[in-house]
Order: sequence, then structure tokens, then C-alpha cells
Amino acid sequence: MADQPTHPAPEGPGAPGAQNSASGRDLTHTDAQGIFRMVDVGDKPISVRSAVAIGAIRMQPDTFKAIRDNTLKKGDVIPVARLAGIQAAKRTAELVPLCHPLPLSAVEVRVSLDEALPGCRVESAVRTTGQTGVEMEALTAVSVALLAIYDMAKAVDRTMVMTDIVLREKRGGTRGDFTAGP
Repeated sequence: MADQPTHPAPEGPGAPGAQNSASGRDLTHTDAQGIFRMVDVGDKPISVRSAVAIGAIRMQPDTFKAIRDNTLKKGDVIPVARLAGIQAAKRTAELVPLCHPLPLSAVEVRVSLDEALPGCRVESAVRTTGQTGVEMEALTAVSVALLAIYDMAKAVDRTMVMTDIVLREKRGGTRGDFTAGP
């Protein structure tokens, strides 16, 4: 394609087209001229791929009790958050510009109450059989589930904090498996 950059390409270690200092590999989402592109995964083998992500939202004790007791005016928070997370995983490519649209074979989103926070913990598990992984779908599912909780409870608590959104593990693909530390 004949896309021309609208700005001079930045220079330096984090610039498009530069090497990723952590791995020594070229960054894959830019071409030699620094123009953003979707990575061509057409030659990658099809394999079963999965990812698990987690996150949490802390809130005031009264907000936690309202969610636990299902007394918020907007309704039952946990099932709404689960559905929001599932829907978000399916639409990740619409939200994250360079992600590939993927046929997902499974999306699970679990929301649990944690009185010690106080707040909610969210875990997503996403699976596909394809040529690229589902880490972004798992992370998007968690993020949007947490946003749905915030949306449902913001009328009573605007101090909620979404935190610790991380990839816990990924399986499959040419780079192998990954598991986060303890």
C-alpha cells in the first residue's frame, strides 16, 4: 500500500521499526518505514490457543455490600459484568486497532466478590483454534467486565479503582506457553 507517514518517523529505541530491547526482535506492528500495519499471520500454523487474564476492582465497603446484596438501582452487577466481558472478548478487534478478528471457541468470565479488597475479582479464559493468540481478548474481557461493574455502581461510589489487570497465562502458538509468576 502507498500509505505515507503524516509525521517524520520518531527515532530511538522505542520508535516504530526499532528493535524491541527486551527481546532483540524487530517490532512486528510497523514496517521498515515505521508505518503501522496488521501483522500477517497467514503462514503461521493453526493451533489451539488459550489465554487467562485477571483483574480486580476495589470499592467502599458499602458499595461491596450493595453489590453482594443486590440492592443497586441498576440491578444485579455480577451477571451484567460477565456478559459485558464475554461480549468484549468477541469484539476485541473492533477496539484494538491492530488485533486480528478471531473466531473464538470459548469465552468464560468469572466474577467473584472479595470482602478483603473490598471489591470484585474478574478472571477470563478465552480459547480459539487459529493462527494467532487470544491474550488481547482475555485482557479485554477482564477490562470491560470491570468497567461494567464501575458503571453499575458509580452512582454510589465514584472512588472505585480498577487494578491488577494482567495476563496470567497463555498456551499454544509458536512462541510456546507463558505463565505469570506467583
